[in-house]
Amino acid sequence: MAFRRSSIRRTVALAAAATAAVVLTACGGSDSSSPSASSSASSGHSGHGMGSMSPAAPSGAASAAQGGHNAQDVTFAQEMIPHHRQAVAMAALAPSRASSQDVKDLAARIRKAQDPEIATMSGWLKAWGEKVPDGSGSGMESMPGMDHSGSSMPGMMSDGDMKKLQNLSGDAFDKAFLQMMIGHHEGAIAMARTEGAKGAYGPAQTMAKSIVTSQSAEITEMKKMLGER
Repeated sequence: MAFRRSSIRRTVALAAAATAAVVLTACGGSDSSSPSASSSASSGHSGHGMGSMSPAAPSGAASAAQGGHNAQDVTFAQEMIPHHRQAVAMAALAPSRASSQDVKDLAARIRKAQDPEIATMSGWLKAWGEKVPDGSGSGMESMPGMDHSGSSMPGMMSDGDMKKLQNLSGDAFDKAFLQMMIGHHEGAIAMARTEGAKGAYGPAQTMAKSIVTSQSAEITEMKKMLGER
């Protein structure tokens, strides 16, 4: 009987030990999962950290959308548009008034080069949320800034100059056109050089460089035409 009680106690003790082992294992499992939970919590924190940084992204995107331009780029576009429009208006007179085919050809090249540049610069200003100068450039009186007695834009013709050119024809038109366009080109080159020195927008600086190159060549061409008269 004593042996039986001892056997029973031993069995109970073994069962208790087994139960304790199970409990310890469960606790150990819980502890082993803690790093995972900690890692998860850490990941969650990291995610929030990244989320808190996300507002900086739209700022960079906004800067890219603006094209990295500055005030000089805006001034260049807003002033060169009416400047180009006047050159195009002057060139539009040549087909019906000029006697020299060379003058007519030059005028056609001026229109072909500057019309697309007007459209390009207008697009920049719209993208930047800036005002595009009014006027279509299709008529003398309606063109903005035609009277430039106090204008900061060099080389622009006055109303009187434009009306004088409009009333000329033949050799007289050719001579006046070349003289006026030389001065007009010189003004555009000065504006383009300012953009090259102070602007920040790559496409605007590329256009400015092109204006300096092409219009310098046209000035040389026009001076030669005048010398032959």
